[in-house]
Order: sequence, then structure tokens, then C-alpha cells
Amino acid sequence: MSSETVLYMVIPCYNEQEVLPDSAEKLRNKISDLITRKKISKNSKICFVNDGSRDRTWAIIRELCQRDLVYSGICLAHNEGHQNAVLAGLMTVQPYCDAAISMDADLQDDIDAIDAMIDKYDEGCNIVYGVRDNRETDTFFKRVTAEGFYRFMKMMGADVIFNHADFRLMDKQALAAFGDYQEVNLFLRGIVPMIGLKHDCVYYKRKERLAGESKYPLKKMFAFAWQGITSLSSKPIKFIVDLGLGISVISGLVLIWSLFRHFTGQTIAGWTSLIISLWLLGGLILLAVGIIGEYVGKIYLEVKRRPRYLVQEFIDANTKEEK
Repeated sequence: MSSETVLYMVIPCYNEQEVLPDSAEKLRNKISDLITRKKISKNSKICFVNDGSRDRTWAIIRELCQRDLVYSGICLAHNEGHQNAVLAGLMTVQPYCDAAISMDADLQDDIDAIDAMIDKYDEGCNIVYGVRDNRETDTFFKRVTAEGFYRFMKMMGADVIFNHADFRLMDKQALAAFGDYQEVNLFLRGIVPMIGLKHDCVYYKRKERLAGESKYPLKKMFAFAWQGITSLSSKPIKFIVDLGLGISVISGLVLIWSLFRHFTGQTIAGWTSLIISLWLLGGLILLAVGIIGEYVGKIYLEVKRRPRYLVQEFIDANTKEEK
């Protein structure tokens, strides 16, 4: 990047009043340093996206924007979820920047890795992924489940970057291509790699959260994983077909065995085997219907073409006005 390159840092925020002042100061110091070293333009910004917070998050963002023009703010009309908040931020700032970096407000992603991202951008990369080089700060359970999730996603056919979340740089060309992906069921970690273009990774150590609580407890993590699998891959439905074929083959073998025992006079009433078979097949049928229903539900949401977010207010000095 050069002193002419406008960089926006897009930071989704949901109930981040505890961490926001400290994070804002650290990000300001980072962007000031980059401007001083002529790595980016003086018109570069830190853009906070308020995702329907119920605390003072938006009030703090407004105060920051009034105090320093390096800050900008987007207030969504409703809580749309982390993925939609990132999307809203990137699409809103796209007309005003040459590149944008998305990262979480807790700054567990190392902001010093931004320097390496910019270097990769200067080398011609359209997308630069921030990738954790280890999971030493995670509990054993979280480490095993998280790494298992990435491997499972690969097995399901999703093109995801191992140990990459939503810390990434995208240039103007990548953002324009990203805007063409119109699905409502968002899983950005799988959608962005679909764009292709020239890309690379930078590696960093993830830090402890500065303050507040994680917005992704175990229940939400599993829901997020399921969203990713069903949004990017149809393999679960193919698995149902394979399972059905397998059960049909087994049923055929059991039929042959039963006929053999019948004609040889060895027929014995088997209550236990009958009950087990009924429960097994009933459970498999419900599982199959549930998985198919999940896909039908996603189709339902897609065809309705509801807006994925609504910007209630946008504060940015580069736009020359407050919207």
C-alpha cells in the first residue's frame, strides 16, 4: 500500500461497551502508525458496526466519531448476527476504500498482523487471510472441537482456510466480487474462498479477550458450525441417500435370511430384534426428514429475498455527510 491507499478497518460490535474504548484506542494507534509510515492514506478509517446492541455500544461509537475523524460508525436497524454485520460493514464502506480489513472488537486477533497483510497486498494479493498459528489459549475441548470442525468442513467439500475466522483483508476487486454473492444464509469463511483471485495467509498468535464475555458460547458455536455445513455443502443429503441404499441392501439380506429360516422350519418369533429394527428405522427416518427440512428451510429464506441488513445510520467524514 501507499500513502494514496485508503484502508478501512471494519469492526462488528454487539454489546461491546466494556471492550470498545480500549479497542478503539489500540486501533487508532495502529492506523496512525501506518499513516505516519506512509503505508496507507490519511483518509483511512476505523469503522465500527453496531449490530443492534442493547447496551451503550452505539453511544460510545457516536462519541468516538465526534471526537476523532479517524472513526466512523454504522448502526444497523436490528440485530442481524455477526456474519451479516461484517457483510454490512464491508458493503457500506466499499465505495470509499481501496481495501478493507475485518476483525472482531475484542482484538483477540493480533492487530500487528495488519502490517504483514498490507505487505501481502503490496505484493499483489487481492485477499489476505489471518490464520492462527496455534490454539494454545483454547481449552482442550474447544481446541479439539474447533479443529475437528475445520476438518469436517473440508470433508463436506467446503473450501475453508484451516484456523481462519473472519480476520482478513479484501481489496476493491475482491469486495466487488463478494457483493455478487447474494445468499441469505451467510457463512463468510466459506464464501470468501469461493471468490478465488490472488490470495495468501499471514499467521499470528491469538490473544486473550480484553474484557467482556465471548459472544459465541458452545451452543452458538454448534449452531454456527451447522449453518456453515448446510450453507455450503449438499453432502448431508447425499449421505442420506447412501445411508438409505445401505439399509436397503441390509434389508434385502435380512429378507433372504428370514425366508431361508422359514423354509427350513427354523422360524422363531423375535420381539427384541423387531423392536430394535423399528426404533432404528424410525430414528433414521426422522433424521433424514430433519436434514432435508433444514435445506428446505434455507431454500424458503433464499427465495423470499429479504434484505440481509438495514443500515439505520452511517457516520463517516469521508462521505461528507451523516446518513
